[in-house]
Amino acid sequence: MERVPILKIGGVLLVSIQIDLQDQSVLALQEDLAERISATGAYGVIIDISAVEIVDSFIGRMFATIASISKLFDADTVVVGMRPAVAITLVELGLTLGGVRTALDLERGMRILSTLGRESGRLDGTSREVW
Repeated sequence: MERVPILKIGGVLLVSIQIDLQDQSVLALQEDLAERISATGAYGVIIDISAVEIVDSFIGRMFATIASISKLFDADTVVVGMRPAVAITLVELGLTLGGVRTALDLERGMRILSTLGRESGRLDGTSREVW
């Protein structure tokens, strides 16, 4: 089973999904991400799904679950790079992805997290800020 890499950029964890997600890899990603947020104290998580062409209800629910897990560790989640076909499928499946913010690209996602971090007081303007 391939694992999804999790990169740290300042106070943000970047998850770039470049593989076909199977149920086991999704579950491993949830566990790995929870451990990394806890270990690093990250204030944000960006999930880049620009390479994802197809989603099912399990994968869609995974985004909402990751956002919930992240929130428990005081981190916000932004999904970036969603293709139109993926968005249409999620709507057709009735998945609202509660608690998950979206942005068109990585740069906008980083700006959203930086703004949220400042507003919540989690950024002090030094080492944790990414923009």
